[in-house]
Amino acid sequence: MTSDLDAPPAPPPAPARPEERLKIVPARRPLTWLAAAIVAVLVAMAGHALVTNQAWDWSVVADYVFADAVLSSIVLTVELTVFGVVSGFVLGTILALMRISRNPLLRSASWTYTWIFRSVPLILQLLFWYNLAILYNELSFGIPFGPSFVSIDTMSLIPPFLAAGLGLGLHQAAYSGEIVRAGFLAVDQGQREAAAALGIPAGRQFRRIVLPQAMRSIVPNAANEIIGMVKNTSQVYVMALPELFYQVQVIYSRNGRVIPLLLVATAWYLLLTTLLSVAQFYVERHYAKGALRTVPPTPLQKARAGLAKLKAAR
Repeated sequence: MTSDLDAPPAPPPAPARPEERLKIVPARRPLTWLAAAIVAVLVAMAGHALVTNQAWDWSVVADYVFADAVLSSIVLTVELTVFGVVSGFVLGTILALMRISRNPLLRSASWTYTWIFRSVPLILQLLFWYNLAILYNELSFGIPFGPSFVSIDTMSLIPPFLAAGLGLGLHQAAYSGEIVRAGFLAVDQGQREAAAALGIPAGRQFRRIVLPQAMRSIVPNAANEIIGMVKNTSQVYVMALPELFYQVQVIYSRNGRVIPLLLVATAWYLLLTTLLSVAQFYVERHYAKGALRTVPPTPLQKARAGLAKLKAAR
């Protein structure tokens, strides 16, 4: 027999883990939950009003949302948007380079253009281009301040579509020039000086150093302007061009269904701007590669990560 004195000593108790020593209590945010409940109620009320109010005439919306006249007007809207955006940003880039030039005449001309076209409303500019034939019956080409060799009738040279595109593009250039100039100025001057010290040609400096960094500042603002251009095309209704808004007006002036036809236009504008917003996300993600260690995940990657978490939880 062995006595208690001869028994081996008991092992010391294991130290408690941190989560056992401290009771972790999640922070309570009653105001956040209250705000979320209020928003949920408001969303439910708005959805209920959309579904139950017969004045919306959803059946009429379904009849006209894919009508041939509406689809053709959407094509014209897209064409005007592309024309205005491309011409606006090409001219805007030229204006931005003029604005940052060392030549005072170029800087003054760029500033004056931006001042004028940002000051005059777009609808006035469209009406001016539409009625250009009142000022000039014909356009002549020849020696400046000398004899002309070729004369063309203004109405045949500038049809309504081209007049609308010029109005949109020239108006957009004033804003695009400032966006591009801000992007160029956002690039650190020291990087360009270092590139010049290394003997990198000026063209390569612009393509490989300045432009990729400037695009990170240009893309968000440029995307806003492009989305705004989609909506600005509705103002060419003053020129009787059958774009989306004008065509919707023509239809509801005949059948008297104002609200459903306005909903048709709203749905298509929402679709076009949503597609542009998706494209903006991917363009921003592309140009963020040089600034972020990990680029933001795409919606598909987020969905896959969510499914993986659900499987792991199960």
